Amino acid sequence: MKLTQYVSEFEQFLNGYKHDHPNVEEDQRRGWRIWWDHRLDLDAVDRQKQDSVPPNPYYYS
Repeated sequence: MKLTQYVSEFEQFLNGYKHDHPNVEEDQRRGWRIWWDHRLDLDAVDRQKQDSVPPNPYYYS
């Protein structure tokens, strides 16, 4: 719920752009899913945890 009737120039532009291009948000979501919601191979994650070497507490030793 908006408390005021004021709509900034940018918000007017964005609302108009979304109205003229209704598929923009879906394209953004699809792009986001490509980079952030990828499937993990749980066996590879377990192997990586087992193969990792713990770091030294003091970096220069």
